Amino acid sequence: MSYKIVVENCTACGACEFECPNSAISMKGDEFIINADKCTECEGQFDSPQCADVCPMPDTCIPA
Repeated sequence: MSYKIVVENCTACGACEFECPNSAISMKGDEFIINADKCTECEGQFDSPQCADVCPMPDTCIPA
């Protein structure tokens, strides 16, 4: 499983990109995306997905 970014909710603040321990989040055009092949939902590293924890907008980083 992986997380995804709901583009309509994302403000492109970039907080999630730097918190991702797997470098799964990047900017594509003017939107942030999560590479599902790299996303581990932070299992084994954190108690919860860091992108969702640091995102200032509710329901933006969600399970895919």
